[in-house]
Amino acid sequence: MDNAVVLAEGVLGSTYGKTANGLVRFTKRYNVKAVIDSKKAGMDAGQVVEGKSRGIPVVENLSDSLKFGVSTLVVGIATDGGYLPDEYRGVISEALHNGLNVVSGLHEFISDDPEFYELARKHGVRIIDVRKMFRDMKMPFTGRIREVKSSRIAVLGTDSAIGKRTTTVVLTNSMRKAGDKSCMIGTGQTAWMQGIEHTVVVDSMINDFIPGNLEWNTLRAWDMEAPDIMFIEGQGSVLHPAYPGSFEIIGACRPTGIILQHAPKRKFFDGFEDFRIPPLEKYIKILELLSGSPVIAISVNRENMSDEEVRDAVSNLESQYGIPAFDPLSDDVERVSRIIREVAMQ
Repeated sequence: MDNAVVLAEGVLGSTYGKTANGLVRFTKRYNVKAVIDSKKAGMDAGQVVEGKSRGIPVVENLSDSLKFGVSTLVVGIATDGGYLPDEYRGVISEALHNGLNVVSGLHEFISDDPEFYELARKHGVRIIDVRKMFRDMKMPFTGRIREVKSSRIAVLGTDSAIGKRTTTVVLTNSMRKAGDKSCMIGTGQTAWMQGIEHTVVVDSMINDFIPGNLEWNTLRAWDMEAPDIMFIEGQGSVLHPAYPGSFEIIGACRPTGIILQHAPKRKFFDGFEDFRIPPLEKYIKILELLSGSPVIAISVNRENMSDEEVRDAVSNLESQYGIPAFDPLSDDVERVSRIIREVAMQ
C-alpha cells in the first residue's frame, strides 16, 4: 500500500469530508499516515471522525506530512457538483512539485488541468482521477443478475453523505469475522479508494449503462467468490432532489433485503437546506414497493447525538417500525447479522 496523506482542509469530520472520513476509518488501498486540515491540526483524525484514536495525526499543511514518508496525496473532499476548491490547488501543486502522486474522486478531473498535467509530467508522478477510470464503461444490462445466488442486501439511505458506505463496510467485515462468506459491492469513488475489489463508480457513467455496469460488477463478484451474502453500497437517496439514487441499484442488483440508513437529527437534505427530508415511513414504503423486498433493519447515523440519544433513537425506531435498529459504529452488530442470515436462508 502507498503511504498517503489525505487533503481534507476545513472539512474533516463533516459531510463534505466523507471521502477523508472513510479513509480514516478503513482502507486496504492506502496506508494513511496523516490528514491535512489546519483547523484541526494536532488532533488524531480518528478522534475527529468517530471519537476513537486511529493513530493518524491531523497536520497543518503538506510540508508537515512529508516527514511521514508519504508518496501519495489523496483529495478527501466531496463537494456539491464535484468541483475542486480553489484553496486546494496550491496543495496539489506543492504535492506534485515534491514528487507525490495525486488521487482524486472529484468530477472535475485534475489530470485535465494543464498546470497539473505538466507538473506531473515534469516530476514523473501520476494523477489518478478515479471517476475518469469508470466513465467509459458501457456494459448493457442483460438480465443475467438472475444467475447470482447470493442474498443481496442493499444499504440505502434517507439522504446523501449519511453513512451508507460505512455501514456496508462494517457489516461486510463483521460477517466475515464471524465466518460468513460475504463480500461488498462498491458503487462510489471512496469505495475504490478503500480498496473494495468489486467496485464501479456509478455517478461517473452514462445513465443508460449504469444498470449494466452494476449487473456486471455483481456477476463478477459472484463468479470470483460465490459469497452467501453480498452487501451493496447505496448512492444518494431515492427522494433526494439532486442525487436521486437507489433506482438503478434496486433494478439491476435485485436486492433480497434492504437496510435503511437514517440520521434522526438531520431534518434537511445535506447541502439543500430548503428541502426537508420526508418521514422515514415514506422511504420504507417506497423502497419496499420498488424492490419487492423488505426493509430488514435501520442503521442509525449518530451525527449531533450523544450516546444516550443514540440508544433512545434505536429503541424508539424499533418500537415504531417493528424492525431492528442499530448503530454501526458502536453496537454489537451480531443481532443484525442474525437477521441477515435469516434472510439469506430464505
